[in-house]
Amino acid sequence: MKWFNYIICSLLGYCSCAAQDKITVFFDFNKYDLNPVAITTLNDWILEHPKQKVLKIYGFCDEKGTNQYNDTLSLQRVQTVFDFLKSNQVEIDKDYLVKGFGENFTQDKNPARNRKVEIIYAPIPAEPQPLATAKEDALAVAFSTAKTGDLVRLKNIHFFNNSARVVPESKAVLYDLLCVLQENPTLKIEIQGHICCQSAKSMDHISTARARAVYNYLIQNKIKRERLSYKGYGVSKPLYAIPEKNDFEENENRRVEIKIVDK
Repeated sequence: MKWFNYIICSLLGYCSCAAQDKITVFFDFNKYDLNPVAITTLNDWILEHPKQKVLKIYGFCDEKGTNQYNDTLSLQRVQTVFDFLKSNQVEIDKDYLVKGFGENFTQDKNPARNRKVEIIYAPIPAEPQPLATAKEDALAVAFSTAKTGDLVRLKNIHFFNNSARVVPESKAVLYDLLCVLQENPTLKIEIQGHICCQSAKSMDHISTARARAVYNYLIQNKIKRERLSYKGYGVSKPLYAIPEKNDFEENENRRVEIKIVDK
């Protein structure tokens, strides 16, 4: 019996390890802040893997500089990624492991491939689908009265700052939109994303990522791709002047609107 229990435990341990996966983000030379490509990579991963738990975060550097400097830089990169994940409410295991390897690992011939952070993650139990509420009726009425070319705003759908991750209290709005599309099988839409708080266009890609987040949610819930498209408008169409005066105005500018393409 002891040998049987040992084998079972070993198999369970193997399955647990096998279930783990990895995402890698890369950094600019001698930097530990996230560049736009790294932000997009993390945002896309968060959107495509909403039911994952982070187990380990490892930091790495190229061989430029001293060992001590690179050890510190690799840990700074780890901290930057950790802060980004926490700010987007990504679940992190209570016993998560952090390690800065510095330059002490097998270096790739391409130095840019060594300036990185690796995130090891595994699945977590799925959250229950939110139940339909009275808000669904209001959204359904808005779509039923809208004409081709009209815009329908998704009220109360908000995002974390500099992110395409929907805040938890807004998930029910996505479900409402899903119900509308399920109940109107000929309806075709364009999902339009907008951002706040920026005076320049350097972060316009976030608005596209937000529109794509809604698009991905609908695709994952069996809405046909030919009924959907998405586009990011950056800060070109704010509801309130930038810079905004308060959190309310920021949330209003950080929005998603739906254009009726065909009914």
